[in-house]
Amino acid sequence: MTSYDRAVTIFSPDGHLLQVEYAKEAVRKGAAALGIRGHNCIILAVEKRAISSLQEERTIRKICALDDHIIMTFAGFTADGRVLVNRAQVECQSYRLNVEDPVTLEYIARYIAQLKQKYTQSNGRRPFGLSCLIGGFDYDGSAHLYQTEPSGIYHEWKANATGQSAGTVREFLEQNYTDELAGSEAGLITLAIKALLLVIQSGPNNLDIAVLGRGKPLRMLDAETIAQYVAAIEKGKQDAEKKNRESNITRLHVKSEI
Repeated sequence: MTSYDRAVTIFSPDGHLLQVEYAKEAVRKGAAALGIRGHNCIILAVEKRAISSLQEERTIRKICALDDHIIMTFAGFTADGRVLVNRAQVECQSYRLNVEDPVTLEYIARYIAQLKQKYTQSNGRRPFGLSCLIGGFDYDGSAHLYQTEPSGIYHEWKANATGQSAGTVREFLEQNYTDELAGSEAGLITLAIKALLLVIQSGPNNLDIAVLGRGKPLRMLDAETIAQYVAAIEKGKQDAEKKNRESNITRLHVKSEI
């Protein structure tokens, strides 16, 4: 197998581009990230890996604005992400200058996917080692959430996750995301926090959460606000456990009387 991974343009006998597979593995080892599409908002959340107390936190943000109405996060190599964010921001401004309209979500998702795909067919280059979640609103006010992969494919989602333990987070989102919940910004933020707390090792203090509302600027939740959501989640768990205990005690009493 190793003889087939020396160039990105060579297929292995079983039909794989091994350099692309390695890029996907880099994504799977990246910090967990998720995106949720609501009726009137987009929620992006990502795990912040532990940093030195001497490091400036603002320099390691993994949630970025591509334009006034588009935000993006990613899992994988942060340096690759920085390059891709810069290219996408330039494309958004170029589109606005030439067309005199803001770029659509599908256009910028397709642009990023095409850029990634080019790097799977060129000698002397390697694929981008990251998966992107891109969310925002089109000019008609409709919300969209796209994901792009290192291979260059892209899909639209209601909610999705990438990075470490993405399968666990995605399964939780599939079980708990509803159209009714999509109408509540607070409900979606709670859902995002619950999903990430399933897999992150560093606790709720290392979460970055961004909220983009229709016609509103990007808003990053501060640590105090996130702590309030986490406290409400913990209280809900305790109340549910107490209710279950009381229900079990009641059933035992009924059985003993019978």
